[in-house]
Amino acid sequence: MIRSTDFKMKCPYCGSADTKVLDKRDSDDMQATRRRRECLKCNKRFTTYERVEIDLRVIKKDSRMEQFDREKLKRGIMEACEKRPVSMAKIEKLLDDIENELRSHETHEIPSEMIGELVMDKLKGMDKVAYVRFASVYRQFKDVSEFAKEIKGLGSKKK
Repeated sequence: MIRSTDFKMKCPYCGSADTKVLDKRDSDDMQATRRRRECLKCNKRFTTYERVEIDLRVIKKDSRMEQFDREKLKRGIMEACEKRPVSMAKIEKLLDDIENELRSHETHEIPSEMIGELVMDKLKGMDKVAYVRFASVYRQFKDVSEFAKEIKGLGSKKK
């Protein structure tokens, strides 16, 4: 059995493994543990997050498999939300919701199409411009008429 005391957290500032936990809290959704730490060498403070990892694998359109990469998904969502009134907190919440939904599936091999559709569904409710930006890349719009069709579809649907 591995205990949390078996691992040393290195200070991101000086690299020392001599740190102590000042405060520990579970997130509101109980999916992560936040630890506020202090380096005993340089006295700087930093925060770490611990979350349970379930080995999610993504089945790409060409049938290749790759590890689920939250940071890759985050970059795509952040690009779609660039210069939009969407806070990092909202993006992190959206990512948490997507990841939790993916992890709740019976299988841990998730088609990339499912992830893309899930992101678009969540973005549609959060910011319609970010949704269209993400959809244009995900669905590989070929010309302006495809943008227009997507935007028209947004306007005709009731909230």
